[in-house]
Amino acid sequence: MDFRLTDEQEALRESVRDFAREAVAPVIAEHYEKHTFPYEVIRQMGKMGLFGLPFPEEHGGMGGDYFALCLALEELARVDSSVAITLEAAVSLGAMPIFRFGTAEQQERWLPKLVSGEALAGFGLTEPGTGSDAGGTQTRAVLDESTDEWVINGSKAFITNSGTDITALVTVTAVTGTRPDGAKELSTIIVPSGTPGFTVAPGYSKVGWNASDTHELTFDDCRVPAANLLGERGRGFAQFLSILDEGRIAIAALAVGLAQGCVDESLKYAKERQAFGQPIGNYQAIQFKIADMELKAHTARLAYYDAAARMLAGEPFKRQAAIAKLHASTIAVDNAREATQIHGGYGFMNEYPVARFWRDSKILEIGEGTSEVQRMIIARDLGL
Repeated sequence: MDFRLTDEQEALRESVRDFAREAVAPVIAEHYEKHTFPYEVIRQMGKMGLFGLPFPEEHGGMGGDYFALCLALEELARVDSSVAITLEAAVSLGAMPIFRFGTAEQQERWLPKLVSGEALAGFGLTEPGTGSDAGGTQTRAVLDESTDEWVINGSKAFITNSGTDITALVTVTAVTGTRPDGAKELSTIIVPSGTPGFTVAPGYSKVGWNASDTHELTFDDCRVPAANLLGERGRGFAQFLSILDEGRIAIAALAVGLAQGCVDESLKYAKERQAFGQPIGNYQAIQFKIADMELKAHTARLAYYDAAARMLAGEPFKRQAAIAKLHASTIAVDNAREATQIHGGYGFMNEYPVARFWRDSKILEIGEGTSEVQRMIIARDLGL
């Protein structure tokens, strides 16, 4: 097993790394402080083809694979997680469901805009009263046969990329009936932005990811054509589980990027900061902290590389994706804490990137499946 990157993969990594340092780093602190969405950065990412990395050229994509997306996410997150999560959600949660399950007509209508970065899409799964228990979905969609339309009522919470000026649609999970065994029938439905009855609430006041877009959504007799059903009716639960399995690899890559960014900033600071007549990097206490941080980032990277390799080979990867997401999110929080400690008082100042990393790290243990859910998945896959 060889985890060394090919020349093409290394070129992609270097290209995104340069972009993050030259285009993202100079502007992101202001966006973060003002809670504004970095449209100019997103446009540049679109021109680079980042939103189309894992999609075939026939849909306007770059003809790459999911691992290429992960490499890009890691490099972006080394500088900023708001930009990285915008890309992750746009691809794995926004465009990917349409690519995986959409009809030819749906793909022709939506994918060119999504894979070019011209438009964004959200994935409406979580609800105000339903998080990890996605089977408890309360949003309902009733098929009005007289008009051949779905009538949707309910609400969704914490939905990324759902309220920007370039958001084109949100894919919504909803109860569409009852299964023979008495369980809820869940389906997914495409709701275009601007549809009457579809309301996007003001953005949340968040602890982190302050330059990303997150909203609560409400649906009040929201009507969309029956043809907006995404995939098979009643297969919504299975569809979003498969999307989340893939997405956990992407989140792991993002978490590794944040963890590595903490190493980058700590190394820089340790060489510059003087204490007792010499750089603090000369002291073993600091050296050991940074060595441990590098150890954690390295092992977490290997975990997501392994999960991605299994996915691309068509092998089972659910357990490996859960392991990668659990481990990477845990060490991201660890590294952010240690980087802040190394920076001392300056680590508590927002002018330093590590303060942003600290605020951004915690959500990685929650979003796209909490750490507790990952442990459940791993245990069940082991036969427990």
